Amino acid sequence: MTQAVSEQEERWLVRFGYDGTGFAGWARQPRLRTVEGVVLEGIRRYGIAAPLSARLEVASRTDGGVSARANALALSSPLRAHELLRRLNAVSPDLMFTAASRIPERFVVRHARRRSYRYFDPGPLADPARVAKATRLLVGPLDARSFGRGFSAGSPHWTPVDRVSVGPEPPGHVVEVEARSFVWGMVRKIVGALREVDRGRLTLERLEEAARGRSRLTLPMAEPEGLVLWEVDYPLEWETTWAGPNRHQAGFWERARRDAWRRGELSRALPSGEPSKDLPK
Repeated sequence: MTQAVSEQEERWLVRFGYDGTGFAGWARQPRLRTVEGVVLEGIRRYGIAAPLSARLEVASRTDGGVSARANALALSSPLRAHELLRRLNAVSPDLMFTAASRIPERFVVRHARRRSYRYFDPGPLADPARVAKATRLLVGPLDARSFGRGFSAGSPHWTPVDRVSVGPEPPGHVVEVEARSFVWGMVRKIVGALREVDRGRLTLERLEEAARGRSRLTLPMAEPEGLVLWEVDYPLEWETTWAGPNRHQAGFWERARRDAWRRGELSRALPSGEPSKDLPK
């Protein structure tokens, strides 16, 4: 049942992002750090909403390790937009709340017009032309029995996919998938299928058979850390946008950039595995 909002409160749609490596997914879980749990604790700590009003509705419930550039949530608060964003951005440095708009109480956050995910794969493609052909087979009604999780082997479960593309992002590549909605694990299964095609372990014919529901494949799932919820689109304009990261958020991302640079340099500097000519045999 929908909870009534007091006259002093308004319902807000808030765009937000996060580094998923520090969270065990969106949904609250006992003894685990989750996005929902941290946001709810911050709402209480910073007086963003009364306890009975601190209900959250979210556009996409991401898995552990998956990041977001622009997820969306709805909450009720008496704060005005700028103050709402300011306090939300104090919750945790690995959470960024970037825009807000007033919405009616009947607004359904999950009914977005479009969602897009990007998967950042660090490896180069062996056969970009072949993978490009595979992406075209994945557009349209897609049988989620092969490209999702938790479906029985019975009748096809159709999920429309609007676009799948692959482009270079040195030193690797990016897979982008766009649809109105996604089933659990869908993008990571699509990336897994494209990897199998690129490595020659899956033919385009077998991929098409599975996509059209004429057969079923057991596909590997790509690692969650490469996946980013890139955009959730609604038929509205954002009323208020953030002024940029605060000091704690800026420090978090600067440390993240330094750590990524250090790890990259370390990986390039590690011994190759070839025996050194200077060592005695």
